[in-house]
Amino acid sequence: MKIYKISGLKDFMNKLLLSDAFDYFLLEEGTVVTANAFLIDGHIRKEFYTKEEQEDENLCPYDFSLWKDIRPLCFQLIKGKRTPLSFKFVLLLLPAHMGKILEKGGFTDNGSLIKAFTLTIKYDGADIMLMTGLSTNTFLMDKTPEQLWDEAFCKFLANQHISWEEE
Repeated sequence: MKIYKISGLKDFMNKLLLSDAFDYFLLEEGTVVTANAFLIDGHIRKEFYTKEEQEDENLCPYDFSLWKDIRPLCFQLIKGKRTPLSFKFVLLLLPAHMGKILEKGGFTDNGSLIKAFTLTIKYDGADIMLMTGLSTNTFLMDKTPEQLWDEAFCKFLANQHISWEEE
């Protein structure tokens, strides 16, 4: 787990809310605090859909909503003349990308050990902090998956031209 302090706030917000930079993530949960507090539960409620839609694997392939589908709603909550008091988003890397990172790093997992690579984005009214993490099904002595995720995330930040300082 590493913590990154974002240097260019406006540039980062544009990438988060107005570009596809973070579209390889699912939204687990979110909170946006402006004049009101808005809580977003990213769990997909499959019972909302018809039986045919539920069986369509392309419609609901994950348990959580894609960030790209929720991003416009979050943008509407955040945009305006006043900055939010705070916000927090907990994102999960898409499983296919997580598998590629693990495979590339030589770590084999059939899904029984690692649930998700997580990214928490927090804004406290002044600074944006990003925190990587690992969600597991069991305790892991091996820190390789965490190290692989941190390395991959640093490359992601560099590829997206996101300025940061390690905390």
